[in-house]
Amino acid sequence: MPELPEVEVTRQSFAAAIAGARIQGLHLGLPLRWPLGVDATVLHDQTVLGVRRRGKYLLMDLSDGLLLWHLGMSGSLRFDVGLPPPGKHDHANLVTDRGTLRLHDPRRFGAVVFARDEADPVATKLLGGLGVEPLEPGFAPEPFHAALKKRRAPIKQVLLAGDVVVGVGNIYASEALFAARIRPTKRAHLLTGPQATRLHTAVREVLSRALALGGSTLKDFKNAHGESGYFQLDAMVYDRAGLPCRVCGTPIKTLRQGQRSTFFCPQCQKA
Repeated sequence: MPELPEVEVTRQSFAAAIAGARIQGLHLGLPLRWPLGVDATVLHDQTVLGVRRRGKYLLMDLSDGLLLWHLGMSGSLRFDVGLPPPGKHDHANLVTDRGTLRLHDPRRFGAVVFARDEADPVATKLLGGLGVEPLEPGFAPEPFHAALKKRRAPIKQVLLAGDVVVGVGNIYASEALFAARIRPTKRAHLLTGPQATRLHTAVREVLSRALALGGSTLKDFKNAHGESGYFQLDAMVYDRAGLPCRVCGTPIKTLRQGQRSTFFCPQCQKA
């Protein structure tokens, strides 16, 4: 599933190229997770002002409205001139005078949704419950610890929930907890101040490193230029069950939390 680094890498790979483009049409294929919400002709002749990110959503500001793009579980965006005809899993094609932005999504959990602005109920329903952006100044150690004190769920699941800090998905939650030397099953409210500070630092460092490496490509993620990410080659614990810990040599273990696989080192993550 594309997580914050993959979504940000995607944004960076086409945002500058599409800014200022005039929309010539939006062509939709099979139904996606949520409907567009308006007739696609509303977008005709609108100008793309820019592309932002909020959590795992890409927000495309238009001259009269807002398009929210979500990659779902298996989606990727491609932006180019002269793309081949849409294939079986190409479900949204935004055609502009600078090229076509195409959503490729085999599982169809992604979406493109129109809203008038971020105050529109359609947008607030999707964005309103999102937590603090982990790579922005608003993500500070003390408020982070205070928020964790209110949560009794295991810390890994609190990170995934997205209402305390947004965008720390399954891969990077496992990696950050390893870097912070915290067991993923530890209840969030039991984290000490130093542990919360270590985790805060680890979240920022892991996500920053993932961005620098182009995100993770476990199956089919590619940025808008069709390029894969390489963070998975740098992972300390994720998808390494049974392999020796890169720090202490202990075999990495895995467990299921909320139907997701968690990877950890039982020796390095005792706390």
